[in-house]
Amino acid sequence: MNIIIATTKSWNIKNAQKFKKENESKYNTTIITNKDELTFEKVKLINPEYILFPHWSWIIPKEIFENFTCVVFHMTDLPFGRGGSPLQNLIERGIKKTKISAIKVDGGIDTGDIFFKRDLDLYGTAEEIFMRASKIIFNDMIPELLTKRPVPQKQEGEATVFQRRKPEQSEISPDFDLEKIYDYIRMLDGEGYPRAFIKYGKYRLEFSRASMKNGKIIADVEIIEGDENE
Repeated sequence: MNIIIATTKSWNIKNAQKFKKENESKYNTTIITNKDELTFEKVKLINPEYILFPHWSWIIPKEIFENFTCVVFHMTDLPFGRGGSPLQNLIERGIKKTKISAIKVDGGIDTGDIFFKRDLDLYGTAEEIFMRASKIIFNDMIPELLTKRPVPQKQEGEATVFQRRKPEQSEISPDFDLEKIYDYIRMLDGEGYPRAFIKYGKYRLEFSRASMKNGKIIADVEIIEGDENE
């Protein structure tokens, strides 16, 4: 069976390479780590039965998903939480547990039929959560998808749509309580995400590696002169 795994985050690339090595006798696996390499011409040459997208942030070309079975792994209990920045939107809403939904890509944003779901806890930093999700996807969900080939079912229930967050939304408000400050720091503490910050005069203080102990937050802070987004 020919398959493609398209992903860009380091932990997913590592797990994809491990999956490829451990399953050489079962699958011819091509790993794509650059969105510009995901072209119809390349996919057509490979002719995969599945194209798998763990943590993919770009629109998948119509000619690809209409001609090949594309599967996205989305970090919400769909149809709740369609759209961008699912992890940050979940934590900001105080949600402690979610699902990873394996969905067939169609023309909408996270509107496709669902193959199945798996539970995911939302404790720890964003990077820790993503790494935990990656293990579930590669060790459980992808093997089940490829071996059992389930028929996806229509989404049921009322849809809720998340908006993709912008970098300026990472600023910590003075109105936040300690728990919300802690959540802001941890939900943005991951590869490729704009860290939670506060402005202090001409300085920008960015926070990471936060822990909550005895009613206090302990975190690393990086102090930057000026605003790097300006």
